[in-house]
Amino acid sequence: MFPLQRDRRLRKNQSIRSIVQETRLSPADFMFPVFICEGEKQRISIPSLPGIFRMSIDELQREAQEIYQLGIRAINIYVKVDDRLKDNIGTEAWNPNGLMQKAIRAIKEVCPEMIVMPDVALDPYSMYGHDGIVKNGKIENDLTLDALVKMAVSQAEAGADFVAPSDMMDGRVLRLRKGLDSAGFSDVGILSYSAKYASALYGPFRDALDSAPKTSDVEVPKNKKTYQMDFANRIEALRETLKDIEEGADIVMVKPGTSYLDIVREVKDHVHIPVAVYQVSGEYAMVKAGSEKGWIDHDQVMMEQLMCIKRAGASLITTYFAKEAAVLLNK
Repeated sequence: MFPLQRDRRLRKNQSIRSIVQETRLSPADFMFPVFICEGEKQRISIPSLPGIFRMSIDELQREAQEIYQLGIRAINIYVKVDDRLKDNIGTEAWNPNGLMQKAIRAIKEVCPEMIVMPDVALDPYSMYGHDGIVKNGKIENDLTLDALVKMAVSQAEAGADFVAPSDMMDGRVLRLRKGLDSAGFSDVGILSYSAKYASALYGPFRDALDSAPKTSDVEVPKNKKTYQMDFANRIEALRETLKDIEEGADIVMVKPGTSYLDIVREVKDHVHIPVAVYQVSGEYAMVKAGSEKGWIDHDQVMMEQLMCIKRAGASLITTYFAKEAAVLLNK
């Protein structure tokens, strides 16, 4: 007997496929990460991130306006800090005239409707390249929280809509929520990197900011595995995420993205707030390298991966592909 139900009837042409498509992408699904440097008219290529640049603030303003016109509504800021300004406690992170604070104000000046979500972690400001304060050969959790609160409040004062803690210190969401509220910023949200794994896919990002862990005369952890998660673990991700929500997170994030879609779905099935996903620098760089070799079709693979991240449950995708994907989606 021939089957009465033939699924291929719903695939026979593009028009039919479009009306039964379950998942859709739009530029509003993306957050674009940007790297900021000092100077003027600076747009410095990052070799391990083709098509991505370190930008001075004047270039950042042009970039913000361009991506807003494409339909992208969120921007994630990282800063390349001069080595002379780095120390062990991240003092420059809460400088009201620091590069991060100037970048936030500059975006809001030219594009006030853009949602600005600056990174909250000490690694760009740390002489040791760690997300927290180093003491006696360890990352000091609670001392780091004090610094992160100062950093987040400074960003809120500059005009940030959300702060985005990526440090993975225990208890930081609650401390940030209390710190922001006490400073009069109860409307500033928290996007928490809740399930951030100790991944080998962050290399190009660390190239962009010179933020990899450094060797030193004092004892310093060689990697970030004492605070970022073991990539073998699944249940831990859910535990971390639920804890962050209890502490006041408005949006939770899974990082990296494409290799961790099982975690995205696990989180999405258990929470009732937006879930963000970070398609990280190494994932981006692999697509670029493969397409340069002619081994894959760049645009098709890019859009397939972004669609799969959305299908897994992402409400927001932080991706270096944001501009390119938005251009295609707008055609």
